[in-house]
Parts: sequence; structure tokens; C-alpha cells
Amino acid sequence: MAKGSNVAVPAPAVRVELGWRGGPGVPDADASALLLVSGKVRSDADFVFYNQPAHASGAVRHEGKKNTGSDVTDTLFVDLARVEPAIERVVLAASADGGAFGRVPGLYVRVLDASSGAELARFDSTDATVETAFVLGELYRRQGAWKFRAVGQGYDSGLEGLATDYGITVDEPQRTAPATAPQYTPPAPVAYPPTAPAPQRATAPPMPATPPPATAPVRLSKITLTKSAPSVSLAKQGGTAGAMRVNLNWEVRKQFSGWGSKRGRATAMHRDLDLDLCALYELADGRKGVVQALGNAFGALHQAPYIHLDGDDRTGGVATGENLTINLDHKDAFRRILIFVTIYEGARSFADLHATVTLTPLHGAPIDFSLDECTVPSTVCALALITHDGGDLTVQREARYLVPGRGVSPQRTVDHAYGWGMNWTPGRK
Repeated sequence: MAKGSNVAVPAPAVRVELGWRGGPGVPDADASALLLVSGKVRSDADFVFYNQPAHASGAVRHEGKKNTGSDVTDTLFVDLARVEPAIERVVLAASADGGAFGRVPGLYVRVLDASSGAELARFDSTDATVETAFVLGELYRRQGAWKFRAVGQGYDSGLEGLATDYGITVDEPQRTAPATAPQYTPPAPVAYPPTAPAPQRATAPPMPATPPPATAPVRLSKITLTKSAPSVSLAKQGGTAGAMRVNLNWEVRKQFSGWGSKRGRATAMHRDLDLDLCALYELADGRKGVVQALGNAFGALHQAPYIHLDGDDRTGGVATGENLTINLDHKDAFRRILIFVTIYEGARSFADLHATVTLTPLHGAPIDFSLDECTVPSTVCALALITHDGGDLTVQREARYLVPGRGVSPQRTVDHAYGWGMNWTPGRK
């Protein structure tokens, strides 16, 4: 598509894919969406991005990143049938982390039918320079139907500038650009062809649009752990009190395959995938244990071990997934915590999964990382190790796939790898 052009979107739900080619020195990018009424959000809850991944209506959610070789994508799901009638446009934006979009090769946005995966629209951005945020496109209503427009308008003030321009309140200091810095000029409103006036009749006055619940100012900062920068101090990020949520979400890259019993031929398996998020803990007083769905060992938040598993999820969605909560008000009670994940059923290894881990303290920036591609027949993966050090807690990215020996459980395997020294018995859930 050319900049400014539009196309009909006949699907009731779509996936909006932001894509680019990654590599050394290439900034990371993040997709976001703003739900607008008369050109502005109704409240900060109308902003969907990595720190606020789902709209209250359920119509828009951030599904997260995945890497396929050098190709990187970040995806938004938009259920057009559930977008509230008051919403006129859903702006589809991108922000760069660690540099300008002029250093991001192959930047594009495309709209896919969420059901069939068919491509409905694609816009390639080829003229980026100093911009650190972009409005790449928008979904808008036209005569009762949805259309997509390629926009391609950039900001040199990053996600903060883009968000505030649409009415978002940002909980971070405003940065003033130098007088010589290029300034963004919002594009002129699009002039739509007039439509014939409808016949007039007496009707009750329309009900005012109900804005989503008011929220605290959004926080744009985040920390991404990588192989080259694998650890972070919670104290330095201000995350030393309150509840810290640990979320694991995943998607299946392809259908799992396994060996059937009929003449040894490969057959497809159609089982539900069930991953379990777990935590081994060691307290300062020497007590050890595990928090997991197996054996209904869900833990407790306000008494030892001060770790609680919220439930057992099988969808892997970013708005749900598997969640642990750690009570940082009792951080001095911890010696170490190992967050790990096991495959309970539905797959023989992590090889065909793409998973993201996000730790969100009540105070301080969220911490996230993706799992590396699995190349071994692993059914247990150590995700993150949290250690107590001089009154501080340090989060260390592990992303370590382990292969259990014959007849050895995933829990016993991760225990042995990290020297926990616990006794294990069979369990069920």
C-alpha cells in the first residue's frame, strides 16, 4: 500500500503485525494501539501497549514478540466486532527502543485475518530517519464497515510524545527537545467525502459514551533482559515493595507431531497444551519448598513462602497465561527463588513454543525476556533466578532448557541442576 491509501477490512477480527529485520545495533521496536473518540483517548485505559496489554473491553490486546531467525514481529489482536460503538479509530503505532527508526531495516505493518491468517493489508515504511515513534496505520469505521489506512507519520519524541499527543497522561518526567531538534507536526485531519443527510425523525438523545475506568498515569519504561545484559537489581528500579507479578505467556509455533503406534508412522497430536509455571524457594531461615499446580501447592502471599500461584491456565494468552505473585514486602525472608516452567501435557518439548516472561513489580519498571529457541528434547526450563543480596533482590535471566533423564521428573531435574536438595514424590492435579 502507498502512504495515505486505504483498503476495506472484511474480517470480524484481525491481527496487526509490526515487523522488521533484527541484528547487531538494530533498535528494538514495540507495537501499540490507541482507541480514539474525536481524535483523543477517553482515558489512559484506551492505550494498549507492553505495560498495559489488554483493553478493558477485550477488543484489543498486545500479544507480544517473536523472533524467526533475523525477522522480528510484535503483534496486536483487534476484535473489530467488540470495539465499542463510540470508538471511531484504532491507531496502530510503533516505538523504537535504543535508537531511531532510520536504523530499523524492513519496517512494515500488515493486517491479517485472525481466523484464516490471510493478509488483508500491508504497508512498508521506507523513509524513516530520526523518528523514534510512528503511526504506521489506523483502523477506522466508514459507513458501518471497517477500513485500514496506511499513515506513516513519525515523531522524534518517542512513545511519550506520541502518547501525550493523543491525550495519554505519562508518569515520567517530560523531556524538552533542543531548540534545533526537528519538531513533529501532526498530520491534517483526513477529509472524508460528505454523506447524504439521513431523514430526520424524533429520537431520544443518544447516551453519552462511557469511558473506560480511570487508571493511574501510564508508565512507559521497561527493562528487557538479554544474553549480554542478563540481570537487574530490583532496588535500583524502585521495585522493593508490594506485589510483583510474574507472567508466562506462550504461543504454539506449529502443530506438534509425534509418533503414532500404527506401523511407526508419524501422526499429528491434537492434545491441549498445558504449561505449568512453578517456583522453587529457599527462605532465609532455611525452609525450602515449591509452588506449583501439581499437588495443589499454590503457596500463600501473606505468610510463608510469600509466593502465590494464581491458577492453572491453558490458553497462554498475554492477558492471562500462568501467573505467580511474589510479596516483596517480605523480601528479607527470601534467600533465593527459581522461577521455572514444565510441560504437563500436550507436547514432548519446548521446541515448537514461543514464550515470553514478564516480571511486573508494583513499583518500578516491568522486566521481560523471551525464551531462546529450544534445540533439545526439554520438558522443563529454568526461567529466572531471584537472589537476596544485601537487602536487594537481583533478577537473573536463566532461559535454560533442561533434559530430564529417563524416569526423572522435571521438578527433580531442575532441583538437581540448581542444588536445591529436596525430596520428591509423585503428584497429581
